[in-house]
Amino acid sequence: MTNTAIEILLAEDNIDDATLTIRALKKSGLTNKIQHVKDGAEALDFIYCKGDFTDRNFDEQPRLILLDLKMPKVSGMEVLEKLKSDPKTNTIPIVVLTSSKEDPDIKHCYALGVNSYIVKPVESANFFNVLKELGCYWMIHNVHPII
Repeated sequence: MTNTAIEILLAEDNIDDATLTIRALKKSGLTNKIQHVKDGAEALDFIYCKGDFTDRNFDEQPRLILLDLKMPKVSGMEVLEKLKSDPKTNTIPIVVLTSSKEDPDIKHCYALGVNSYIVKPVESANFFNVLKELGCYWMIHNVHPII
């Protein structure tokens, strides 16, 4: 049986940023198992196997979550808080990938337990390079706990 588990969950409401992120990760050869969700509610549904994701196996959690902060329905901050406060999900690495350079956002994310906070570069070439390095680190070099 082949492993169909999603390796990266991308929670991003901006379709252009999502497309660029997915393209950069795939071109880096890191993964082809990416699930894109467009808001925080959908991200939580994916993780907790609700809504459109009821057939997903809860025990097959992503190896990495890339999380935008400013999303509709449920904010990225609320998603981060929920996942990091739950013993069943708190070991999933979460990287905030956002346009917010606001110091209170950065401090709050780290207080909640984010693993990394990255401000999206404005230029697409720089964004691509950041994503390539990010994917390399989290998917290849980082040692993941056995969940």
